Amino acid sequence: MEVRSLSGSFSLVKKLIIVLFIAVNLSEYENEASKKTNTLPAKTRDFPRFFIIQHWASEIIIQSQSGDKQTGFAIFAPMLKTVLHEAIMAGGEQVSKYFNKTFEIKYKEGRNNLVTEADHASEKAILEVIQKAYPNHYILTEETGELPQDSEYKWIIDPIDGTINFAHGIPLNCISIGVEFKGEMILGMVYNPHMNELFFAEKGEGATFNGQPLKVSAEIDVMKSCLVTGFPYTYIQQNNGPLEVFERFIREGVPVRRLGAAAIDLCWVAAGRLDGFYEHKLQPWDSAAGFLIVEEAGGKVTDFEGNRYNPYEPRIVSTNGLIHDQLLEMINGKA
Repeated sequence: MEVRSLSGSFSLVKKLIIVLFIAVNLSEYENEASKKTNTLPAKTRDFPRFFIIQHWASEIIIQSQSGDKQTGFAIFAPMLKTVLHEAIMAGGEQVSKYFNKTFEIKYKEGRNNLVTEADHASEKAILEVIQKAYPNHYILTEETGELPQDSEYKWIIDPIDGTINFAHGIPLNCISIGVEFKGEMILGMVYNPHMNELFFAEKGEGATFNGQPLKVSAEIDVMKSCLVTGFPYTYIQQNNGPLEVFERFIREGVPVRRLGAAAIDLCWVAAGRLDGFYEHKLQPWDSAAGFLIVEEAGGKVTDFEGNRYNPYEPRIVSTNGLIHDQLLEMINGKA
């Protein structure tokens, strides 16, 4: 027992030394981030180093004592959050730079599936930040695709969600970044630079909007709810498809909005602005950050069958949790 105790203490000391060493080296990221975001309100700026060291050290002690298998994430979460924040702000800077300006537009698969010069500029800025800090992390991003690495960490990036809105000067578009650890989404951040709205969630730690706690709505009746949905660029020819489900709600007089950016849809459910969201065909970068933000704000996210959601599943239902079963029944034509 004594030997075990000494061994555990030595391991803890080593971890704490690593904490202090890496935290000190965060200064480079903090200085660069502050230069880029010094015009933002203080509540949306980078995470203070004092908080990082204090939180990091306490997490290591707790995790070491409990023997939690997620210790690897607990150790590196603060630096991950700092890099995540810097990356999304770098993308936001590019999105703001091109918004309502002249830029090149190209077309991908499907009618009106756009990619702009701003998408590429945002993606490049984001990748530069992430790869500088974590050159060995796996990355999946909408425009470049997969940048595989043998890593337990995976960054899932949408450099502009709502590109059509962006191209038409509609300020409902955003940057979305999710971070996976061992297949579990652990961090999610969505930033709309035009409205200066920053949504963030950490697995098990809750969700925030510009630094303030987020909570879903308290609506209990789907018929009194305000919902939101989206439609794919290539229409899905199937029973119970997007138009059939949409018609079902409209005939019942349920208000259904169409904002044009799934990440914003999810964040607005998390913020209680909307009560529920559903869509038939999403890509991982559309929902990776947003679904975690909803869950951490007290909401529920599943597929159309009510199974636990993952971002590689194209169909999504996201609600405040209170109307979830009712919404599923209406979507599936069982109400």
